[in-house]
Amino acid sequence: MALKAYKVKKILGTALIYLDLIIVAVVVIYPLLWVLGTSLNSRSGVTGSVLPAAPTLDNYIRLFTKTKYGAWYLNTLVVAILTTIFSIVLHTMTAFVFARFRFRGRKMGLLFVMILQLFPSFMGLTALYMVALNFGMLNNLMMLVIIYVAGGIPQNIWLVRGYMLNIPRSLDEAAFIDGASKPQLFFNVILPLSLPIITFISVTSFMGPWMDYMLPRYLINQNEKRTLAIGLFDMISGSNNDVTAFCAGSVLVAIPITCLYMIFQKFLLEGLMAGANKGE
Repeated sequence: MALKAYKVKKILGTALIYLDLIIVAVVVIYPLLWVLGTSLNSRSGVTGSVLPAAPTLDNYIRLFTKTKYGAWYLNTLVVAILTTIFSIVLHTMTAFVFARFRFRGRKMGLLFVMILQLFPSFMGLTALYMVALNFGMLNNLMMLVIIYVAGGIPQNIWLVRGYMLNIPRSLDEAAFIDGASKPQLFFNVILPLSLPIITFISVTSFMGPWMDYMLPRYLINQNEKRTLAIGLFDMISGSNNDVTAFCAGSVLVAIPITCLYMIFQKFLLEGLMAGANKGE
C-alpha cells in the first residue's frame, strides 16, 4: 500500500509540474503568436484572432516605404554594436585589474562601483540631457553609446570580476615565469578562459539599446536619428494607432535578439551562473 501511495503521489507531482509548464507556455506563447498574426493581418486595428484570415506582407512593406523604419533599425543596430564593442573592452579590462591585482584604493573602488548599482538609471536623465546639451551632443547616437557603456559599468564589472576570481592564480604565476607581461596574461590566458561571461555581457549590452525608450526619447528629437523604441511607440500613440505596422516592426526587432539567445544559450547560462559569484 505504501508503495502504491508513493507511485500515485509521484504521478500527481509530475502531472502538476507538466500542467504548470503548459500554463506558463500558453501565457508566454499566445501574445507572441498574436503579435505575429496581427503583423500579417490585412485589416488595421486590434483583432482577437491569432491567425489572420488573409495573411499578407503589406504591413512589413509599409514599414519601409511609409515610415523611417529602415533608418531607425540601422541607428539602433549601430548603437547596439558600438555599445557591445566598447563594453567588452572597457568592462573586461577593468574587471581584470580588480580581480588579479592588489593596489591602493582597490576596495574603495569596488565599493563605489557597487553603490552605483543602487541608483535607478532614470534619476540621471535630466543631468544627462544637460550634459548632452552643453557638449552639443543632442541628436547624436554616440551620446547614447557613451551612456549605455557607462551605465553597464557597475553590473558588468562585478560579474566579470566574479568570474575571473574563479580562474586559478597559478596560471598567472606560470605565465609570469614563462616571461609573459600583464597584457599578455590578459589576452592569452584570462580572456580565453572568460569567454562565457564575456558572451553574457556582450548579448546583454547588445540587447539594451533595442529595448530602451526613455533615454533616446530625452536625447533624440530628429526623426531620422530615432531608435526603434521611439519609432514603434509613436506608431501606437496619439492619433496614429497603427497596430498592424507596430506588430510587424516588433517582429523584426525580435529576430536578431532571438537568434543571439539561441546561438549563445550555452555560454549565457554558464556566464550567468559563474559570474554571479562575486568572490572576495
